[in-house]
Amino acid sequence: MKNLRMKAARAGKDLSQEELAKLCSVSRQTISAIEKGDYNPSIYLCIAICKALDKTLDDLFWPEE
Repeated sequence: MKNLRMKAARAGKDLSQEELAKLCSVSRQTISAIEKGDYNPSIYLCIAICKALDKTLDDLFWPEE
């Protein structure tokens, strides 16, 4: 499942995939794969992404009902 909420939050902070990747100590390809739904990140990476984007885990990663 694509993570459009993460992509929107990243765009809202005016960050490129590369910039977010550097903030989270991962590759740009990892950020891309998460946004495309091709990679399931660890909880530690989810937390790093949330901190970088000033969002909660619920905001970005909890399934919508």
